[in-house]
Amino acid sequence: MPFVAGVDSSTQSCKVEIRDLDSGQVIAVGRGAHPPTSPPRSEQDPNAWWAALVDAFGEVGSVAGQVAAIGVGGQQHGMVVLDADNRPLRPAKLWNDTESAAEATRLTEAVGAETWAARVGSVPVASFTISKLAWLVQHEPDLVGRIAKVLLPHDYLNLRLTGVHATDRGDASGSGWFDAQTGECAAELLELVGGRDDWASLVPTVLGPTEVLGTVTGEAAAALGVPEGIPVGPGSGDNMAAALGLGLTTGDVALSLGTSGVVYAASPTPTADPSGAVAGFADATGGYLPLVCTLNATKVTDTVAAWLGMNHETFAAAALDAPAGAHGVRLTPYFDGERTPNLPDATGTFEGLRNDTTSADLARAAHEGVLRGLLFGREALAAAGAAVDGRVHLIGGGARSPAYRQILADLIGASIRVPDADETVATGGAVQAAAMLGRSFADTATAWDLGAGIDIGPS
Repeated sequence: MPFVAGVDSSTQSCKVEIRDLDSGQVIAVGRGAHPPTSPPRSEQDPNAWWAALVDAFGEVGSVAGQVAAIGVGGQQHGMVVLDADNRPLRPAKLWNDTESAAEATRLTEAVGAETWAARVGSVPVASFTISKLAWLVQHEPDLVGRIAKVLLPHDYLNLRLTGVHATDRGDASGSGWFDAQTGECAAELLELVGGRDDWASLVPTVLGPTEVLGTVTGEAAAALGVPEGIPVGPGSGDNMAAALGLGLTTGDVALSLGTSGVVYAASPTPTADPSGAVAGFADATGGYLPLVCTLNATKVTDTVAAWLGMNHETFAAAALDAPAGAHGVRLTPYFDGERTPNLPDATGTFEGLRNDTTSADLARAAHEGVLRGLLFGREALAAAGAAVDGRVHLIGGGARSPAYRQILADLIGASIRVPDADETVATGGAVQAAAMLGRSFADTATAWDLGAGIDIGPS
């Protein structure tokens, strides 16, 4: 039977998952590393993403030759600018690059937060592509006139795969220039960027969830070892791909613990939050994915563990040795500034420290601080009108931590689901690839038993 390939191009690496089309069985996985970054300036060469994709396909071996379709999920929001020969004009600014905070404020003030929320579902923050374009105009004006294409990170990989400059409504909904309700480019908002008056002609065409973006070129096929001419889906942002890979239905909530912390819910209707807490994104199926993102998640607990001289296992065990509330110790975990709330220049703060505070208290407070930020996000989703009364899924690298699992269940006072699949973004890419071969999302979710996992109850 044919295989499908799902790609997860994240901040840290590119992962490829090869699955059997009918059963969903994972046949092979591969990985390639991305260059490390550190905010406030967080940039990567897009060519490094392609090199990592080539490395990842190299690890899956000869099964790549049986792949019949590809779907790509990628880190959201980043700004890729190319010249007329499709060469990057500068490194891509990533989602966690906060240098454009001032430009985000200027864009918001130009027409008001209510207008932004009503038009594109979200209020600009430093993460958004449109804010980064405004930064480029202010700080590197000599490049602006040479730009021939503006892309999101996953779009760049699709361009290298197919030669087609296009995107999907899910990732586009996090750019600041796309209205997911109407399917239109918000050209009047792009004009606020300045520098030139044709930005709307430079952004990618937005495709529907099951439209084929293009087919793999001979050059790309030779590099990856896949057949030439196989279809490539429109792709999506990593959160949208993860929701697809989980098979989320209305009311289900996912908390993702990685470099960033993310909480989102599957919704059939759009949201518009002028406070800026909730981003009114579209999903990868034709619905919506209201989302709250924090900049600080597992990197915080990694940092505190390093301060205490502990590895992941001993740090998690220490956190579980301390009681809920960590004897009054609390951490505000804004180590890299923060996106939600919008405090790009903030720093982290421990409170409630005493002479009898233990390392276990600090470990517990670090985990609770990260999770409380995401649970605030779940409350914000509900306030914006999203249903959040379904199952809570814990995903991302942090989901492997016994401390994060148990403490989350304790904080919400209910069972949580930890999916069996480690790579939900890559799985979502594979689900989209299956759609390129005529399989419905619902049929694939059932056949592949998406979202299956273990349930963790409160202690």
